[in-house]
Amino acid sequence: MTLATLREVLQPALRDGYAVAGLVTLGWEDMRAYVAAAEAEDCPVILQAGPSCREHTPLPVLGRMFRHLAEGASVPVVAHLDHGYTYDECSEALDSGFTSLMFDGSRKPLKDNIAETRAIAKLAHGAGISCEGEIGFVGYDGGEQSNGTDPDEAAIFATETGVDAMAISVGNVHLQQDAGDGLDLDRIRAIEAVTDVPLVIHGGSGVPLAQRQLLSRGSQICKFNIGTELRMAFGTALRAAVNADLDRFDRVQILKDTHDPLVDATRAVLRGFMKE
Repeated sequence: MTLATLREVLQPALRDGYAVAGLVTLGWEDMRAYVAAAEAEDCPVILQAGPSCREHTPLPVLGRMFRHLAEGASVPVVAHLDHGYTYDECSEALDSGFTSLMFDGSRKPLKDNIAETRAIAKLAHGAGISCEGEIGFVGYDGGEQSNGTDPDEAAIFATETGVDAMAISVGNVHLQQDAGDGLDLDRIRAIEAVTDVPLVIHGGSGVPLAQRQLLSRGSQICKFNIGTELRMAFGTALRAAVNADLDRFDRVQILKDTHDPLVDATRAVLRGFMKE
């Protein structure tokens, strides 16, 4: 069994100069392909259940799916709750077998964000698992605007919450389909100067590949969340599978045809974060 906590995969990454991919899952087909890709590249992987995934599949079911994949995997697999918004939701994820809780209080005033994140970190650590928090607000492409992370607030947040990883807003946005202008390197360096907590980039699909590689090997950014570009790869593979035989109606057979293309796309993503 290679089920791991977030801390167990991020501390070696921080020490040795690489990053781990937090891959946003929506169902069995993609989470299975993500683990297969991680095994092929011989690297750890973080399976993430975000809000849209949880709308479709209950947390207890997701926890069993993640743990089943981890039990058969040859590489470390983290079962991670992404963007948990309440204490109860985080508690349910813990009870469902998740090994990492990401509490998102980034829309709240700093004082409230710290207090609520600290409570989740205490919950997680009491059970021997990990906690990720967010300071600053990471916006959405074409939606809510970002609020960049203030380095001084980041230092306070890291110290007072005790999180194992800290998501920051440094020019990254969620749901971006094309590479954007890149991250704010000066802001990243300023944050690194005041904390030694592993840093996390949400909305990693919008970060240019060259910058992903640069930051994976030369900063405290130890986790990049990738969702949109792999959802796009799955959608392309699914359309091809459907259109290949318009008389075929068995969804199991159709979905099987998405596996290899998604594994290939995921392997390309994972290689961008590994040590040279």
